[in-house]
Amino acid sequence: MGGEKYFGRQGNSNISPVLHVTGYGACRGPVKGRAVLRLSALLRSMNPAVPGAQRPACTLAGSAASSAITSTPSATPARPLFRHVHYENLVAGLSGGVISTLVLHPLDLVKIRFAVNDGLELRPKYNGILHCLTTVWKQEGLRGLYQGVTPNVWGAGVSWGLYFFFYNAIKAYKTEDKLERLGAAEHLVSAAEAGVMTLCITNPIWVTKTRLVLQYEAGIDHSKRQYKGMLDALTKIYKYEGIRGLYRGFVPGLFGTSHGALQFMAYEELKSKYNGYRNRQSDLKLNTLEYITMAAFSKIFAVSATYPYQVVRARLQDQHNRYSGVIDVICRTWRKEGLHGFYKGIIPNVIRVTPACCITFVVYEKVSQLLLGYKKVV
Repeated sequence: MGGEKYFGRQGNSNISPVLHVTGYGACRGPVKGRAVLRLSALLRSMNPAVPGAQRPACTLAGSAASSAITSTPSATPARPLFRHVHYENLVAGLSGGVISTLVLHPLDLVKIRFAVNDGLELRPKYNGILHCLTTVWKQEGLRGLYQGVTPNVWGAGVSWGLYFFFYNAIKAYKTEDKLERLGAAEHLVSAAEAGVMTLCITNPIWVTKTRLVLQYEAGIDHSKRQYKGMLDALTKIYKYEGIRGLYRGFVPGLFGTSHGALQFMAYEELKSKYNGYRNRQSDLKLNTLEYITMAAFSKIFAVSATYPYQVVRARLQDQHNRYSGVIDVICRTWRKEGLHGFYKGIIPNVIRVTPACCITFVVYEKVSQLLLGYKKVV
């Protein structure tokens, strides 16, 4: 064979035949391919590892390169901490909250006045939503219908902005290393976490809004009002009641995060199920009418499940009555008014929040698509 002739010519017994044959075929030019392969296979099976064998340079170089590749662990690039935080969600949510609040604030005023109506003589009596709106209009004018609008705009805008901001960031972190979409329970928890974070920042704004809305004893004479505006209310509450005054209603507000959690869970699931029904991707963007429908159904579901906490919170924040805490509000309301007392104002609330939610979600979806789409293009 060619290999035997080669050995005879070289006469070098210090070099392994296996390596000579494979080296000759690989590095020293053409050899009878089939014969070399047969001899190589035979020798490898007899002596797979020959101590002290010398490899040709090309074999050593290739082995070294292979060893370096396999032995060096691949360095994982550092992930930026705020990689899922997008200001676009904050801007879009704030825009939706501000627009919906400006349009529907009078209904919010009606809802709060009904919610705190616990029978005190000083409170005005209303026969219904229209009667309340017309009475306020006659006694206090357009300005009366928009009492508390400044903190309401700030509160709704900041709350919706922060809520969407935190919610989308939390959801993105949770889905980062997962192939499948989040389930209903994960959406619920993500929305609840976003709600708690938002409430910690915005509760003082909601206290001032409630106080301003309930200044009905002054009538049209604005000089007799206890609070002149949002900053005046914040200053006076802090001065006379301290931090505790600014965080009245915080505990029922924490329970109220379940409202947003249920709403966002329902909203996400409705969108996903609807896209599944239409044989589309679960995260596909919808049209305006579809967003309105999903937002309306999710809001009605959340309001029906969690409205009593809003009554409890409004009564805690009311300056005309004093309660020792959440339990005191619940006990006194149940004793004097029964179950009906916990659902006072729910009709004007549903009439107000359903279109407000639809406006907020549609504006949010469109603005976020515009901003995030522009960011991707740029």
